[in-house]
Amino acid sequence: MKQKEIQSLLAWYYENKRSLPWRENPDAYRVWVSEIMLQQTRVEAVKPYYKRFLEKYPDVLALADAREEELLKYWEGLGYYNRVRNMQKAAIQVRDNYNGIMPTRYDYLIELSGIGPYTAGAVASIAGGEKAPAVDGNVLRIMTRLNGDYSNISVPSTIKAIQMELAECMPDVPGDFNQALMELGATVCLPNGEPKCEECPWKSSCKARKQGIISELPVKNKPVKRRIEKRTLILLSGSRGIALRKRPAKGLLAGMYEIPALSGHLREEEVLEYVKEIGYHPLHIKQIEDHVHIFSHIEWHMKAFLLRIDEISDSMKKDKRNDFFFVEPDEIKDKFPLPSAFAPYRKYIER
Repeated sequence: MKQKEIQSLLAWYYENKRSLPWRENPDAYRVWVSEIMLQQTRVEAVKPYYKRFLEKYPDVLALADAREEELLKYWEGLGYYNRVRNMQKAAIQVRDNYNGIMPTRYDYLIELSGIGPYTAGAVASIAGGEKAPAVDGNVLRIMTRLNGDYSNISVPSTIKAIQMELAECMPDVPGDFNQALMELGATVCLPNGEPKCEECPWKSSCKARKQGIISELPVKNKPVKRRIEKRTLILLSGSRGIALRKRPAKGLLAGMYEIPALSGHLREEEVLEYVKEIGYHPLHIKQIEDHVHIFSHIEWHMKAFLLRIDEISDSMKKDKRNDFFFVEPDEIKDKFPLPSAFAPYRKYIER
């Protein structure tokens, strides 16, 4: 990358950068929280979560000492919950090894749980002024288009080559430079649809634009086809509240709470039979709307039934499959983290 391209990018950034809450007082902790939240999540969706999270956990020590269920509740709706679990692990490492002060050096950051080369580069450059590149999908797209490069960005060697190219030309304001690249990818050199080439500071030097190959770049592996899982949700309502179940400690949505569900799409008669088998007496059943929730590698195709059940005696023998517990609707809202997969059904279980 030439000096004139660096200067034109920085000038464009200073003129056009968005006002974002994590750009105010960009200390290492705040930058780190924002970068983890922004993984796989849109900026506008992150803003309210970022504000609320920092109010509850204003520093590393508060995050390290948080109760997991409460922490998951504050992350509820952002998805990819291992992100926040790894954040807490990293916060504990910082508390124990760095006296609770978030490091700003790349070499130290990369050793923390959940922090990879991109996040380490972003925090080190923005909060610490270190000349460390921060290469994510936005930057890979920009650089391959700028260079007219058909290298596969899914291959580690391509990522490494772009990291090295940027490290060699990093200016004295590395944080601004990295943020300028991120901003260009987020607002101008777009991944989907037509990029806004006329607004780009590199429109005169971009090889992909000159050669008419913008739509062909970047080259990357085709996404793996998602597996479809059919599920039948059972929303049980009784005098003791709404039934929930805790998911296993490992795997998808580990440790979260869920609306109980069975594999496959069951008929009404099959749901009634199951509910009776596990020790409940259904008074009323109603099928409610279907929904699809998309994870990165799985699609849940959900069918759902709302059931009113009669109160049962605690001494009544239960089926060993019954791991349900009942909570009041207000408790669900305040205490129990429910994944966003169940958001369409909240209106039936909260009040």
